[in-house]
Amino acid sequence: MFRDIKIKKAIILTFVFLFLCTLALWHFGAVVYAGVGGGVEAREKVDIVPLIKWTLVFLAGLAVVFGLGLAFAAKRFAVQVDPRVEQVLDVLAHAHCGACGYAGCEQYAEAVVKNPDVSPSLCIPAGAKSAEAVARITGKAAAAMEPQFARIMCQGGWSKATKRFKYEGVQDCRAAILAGGGDKSCRYGCLGYGTCSRVCPFGAITMTEDHLPFVDITKCTGCRKCEAACPVKVIEVLPASKQVLVTCHSKDKGGDTRKNCQVGCTGCGICVKTCPFDAPAVENNFSKIDINKCRVCGLCVTKCPTKAITDFIPHRSKAVVLDNCIGCQICAKVCPVNAPSGELKKKHAIDKNKCIGCGICTAKCPVQSIDGTFNAQEVFAAAAEKKKKKAEAA
Repeated sequence: MFRDIKIKKAIILTFVFLFLCTLALWHFGAVVYAGVGGGVEAREKVDIVPLIKWTLVFLAGLAVVFGLGLAFAAKRFAVQVDPRVEQVLDVLAHAHCGACGYAGCEQYAEAVVKNPDVSPSLCIPAGAKSAEAVARITGKAAAAMEPQFARIMCQGGWSKATKRFKYEGVQDCRAAILAGGGDKSCRYGCLGYGTCSRVCPFGAITMTEDHLPFVDITKCTGCRKCEAACPVKVIEVLPASKQVLVTCHSKDKGGDTRKNCQVGCTGCGICVKTCPFDAPAVENNFSKIDINKCRVCGLCVTKCPTKAITDFIPHRSKAVVLDNCIGCQICAKVCPVNAPSGELKKKHAIDKNKCIGCGICTAKCPVQSIDGTFNAQEVFAAAAEKKKKKAEAA
């Protein structure tokens, strides 16, 4: 379709050019005669109307020949394009980020239309609405998409991490790492020269005063360009629901990590002992949380001695016991900080000074009588759906 449009434009422009040339010749139908060497011999005008007429005939002939040639080429060499490809292109993000696995948006549009195995949900920057639109156009089923954001796995800014030398080269992380692996004492930390912020096509990453990237999740689309550009791989694109992470990748031994950075993971294992879901594990001298096991309770965040674990939930509200509490005491048994208390078969209370808003009690309560935690609405919705299915089955 694009090629047909270009050929038609070329034909139209050719005729317009010839028409303008003809108008110019008619307008300047008589010219001043110039002699040899460009000297003007006389001011008398010479009639060149016959020349103009034959020129017009010649140009018209050229126009017909070229026009017929272009028209023939347009038909003979036309590339048939499925109109659905154009429709898919219209609903994509046009970021050409490569997150879908293809070179660009046009290549993905062609693949998703022609190949039945290509998912309509691969354009991450365009979001769920785009995936649904592509699914409608291609007649496929769109998979449920969870938003993904870039997470910075380092908190060691220039004020918290030591340096081995003073780097005065090109202010780019990819250039700085060529100088002996970077100027930081920790070879696994963010170099802080802002390469990620410059490659982000959506302006989602800015550099803080401490030379650490800050990701604005309202702008981040999870396109992974920053992840690919980071030379020390401290950027990971993860599902939005995974908001408790060990933001340190240092493989140095604990003692060396303490010397190099104030907020580095030393692999002490306290988080492993604390977590009720066995999500963290210490490997290669640092802890890593299994996002498939983690329930985002944030208990490990409160126990980490170096504050190397980051809670990306901006505010955790405290649990509140509702009036339908049956006093089963399950909340008191599962709470890791002993915040709930009360007598059996009587309404319990939550100690706000102890509660960390982990949501474990909300998830375990058999009658959904604990509200206020970050996961409360999700738990209530799941319980209502379960109750609905049970009623339908009956």
